[in-house]
Amino acid sequence: MMNPDELLAATEFPAAPTLATQRFKFTGSGSEYFRIWIVNLFLTVVTLGIYSAWAKVRRTRYFYDNTVLAGSSFDYHGTPASILRGRIVALLFFGAYTIAGMVSEVAGGIALLVLGLLFPWLIWKSLQFKLGNSSYRGIRFGFGGTARKAYFVYLLLPILSGLTLYLLAPLTHQRIKKFQHEHSRFGGNAFSFHAGAGGFYKIYLIVFVLAFCGMFAIGMVFGAPLAAIARTRAASVNPATLGLIAIFVLTLYAWVFLLLPLLHTMVQNLVWNNTRLGKHRFASNIGMRRMAWITATNLLGIVLTLGLFIPFAQVRAMKYRIESLTLLPGGSLDDVIAAAHENASATGEGVADLLDFDLSL
Repeated sequence: MMNPDELLAATEFPAAPTLATQRFKFTGSGSEYFRIWIVNLFLTVVTLGIYSAWAKVRRTRYFYDNTVLAGSSFDYHGTPASILRGRIVALLFFGAYTIAGMVSEVAGGIALLVLGLLFPWLIWKSLQFKLGNSSYRGIRFGFGGTARKAYFVYLLLPILSGLTLYLLAPLTHQRIKKFQHEHSRFGGNAFSFHAGAGGFYKIYLIVFVLAFCGMFAIGMVFGAPLAAIARTRAASVNPATLGLIAIFVLTLYAWVFLLLPLLHTMVQNLVWNNTRLGKHRFASNIGMRRMAWITATNLLGIVLTLGLFIPFAQVRAMKYRIESLTLLPGGSLDDVIAAAHENASATGEGVADLLDFDLSL
């Protein structure tokens, strides 16, 4: 029987010879980021959330500045004013929904429907803002696509997935990733995405089988005691039974929590091992057991420190994910940078005005 890491390997795109692989590096540290995080938290609280826009810019720039590829780091160009405007708009949307719900159930339902119809457009604009304000070696990334395509992958497919009892969920996931990657660009160079729906179905099947087996085992262990509690109805008066119920719930939660790193890891490996930028390819080799260990110990650290470990946890997870990525050049990196400069020169002007609005999703 294959172990989890062997299962992950089955989702990878076949490797090909490369000229000189370039691993992504993350140079930040938890202690550095803690100072940014604690100041951001304090100022956000004392300003009743207004500073959160500036906090987001500081946080994002820190992670971009410390992500290095081939000796150069990435840059983030978003402004607090743009983010603040987006958050005000989001607040107005949800405020209108809340007020409508207070007026009547019908008004609340209509407001919820309107929000649902706006959601794909909001995601589309957020992708444009995020990539349009990201750069590497002075070259901006960008996101194209159309609102029509965004509505197809973020509204129609999820609805069809629900109507089919989520049998289309893996296909929906694949189409979302395809939309995100195929419409992204570096300068004028477009990314491409080559993972089919079959890889996503395989991942979902593996996770479903593991989830079922885990739930079955937990049920076998706790089934008889819980059935006895239900017959006697003693849970409300007996501390021992309450403790047993709490252990049962925590065990279920822990099992689901351990499955999430498996899902995320397999998806990241599948997606990035099938993403290209022209003739250049990417590789991701995150290990499920290592990611599960990081996730579990991060959660433990956050609980034991009453949340103060959060910035250290974020850096640990981000560092491992970033440093599991590798660029596999199909030629000189200088050539793709030069081509990006040439292609970007015609489209780079005016991008800031077009994207000067963050919907903060």
